[in-house]
Amino acid sequence: MNAEQILTEIREANLSYLMLAQSLIRTDREQALFRLGISEETATLIATLTPAQIMKISSGNTLLCRFRMDDDLVWGLLTSHGKPAANDAVSRLHASILLAGRHQEAA
Repeated sequence: MNAEQILTEIREANLSYLMLAQSLIRTDREQALFRLGISEETATLIATLTPAQIMKISSGNTLLCRFRMDDDLVWGLLTSHGKPAANDAVSRLHASILLAGRHQEAA
């Protein structure tokens, strides 16, 4: 993949992310805040973007979304620490609880 292809992929990801975020916010704002890990102010801003603004913002060369899980504990829970799949549901629940706590801290 060359540099131009990577930039095209970034722009497409940005457009998809903004469209999804706007749809989630308009459908269920509280769930959107949690799932996207954004503040009320950011949600209000995204919800009011026009299609032209979304196209302009998404056309940049910087990826707008990011991984919210930046520590080994959450990644370990999501990958089940190499344990059998029987603990998968519990591990995912634990990871969700940790992420929910982070959402509350950011609010």
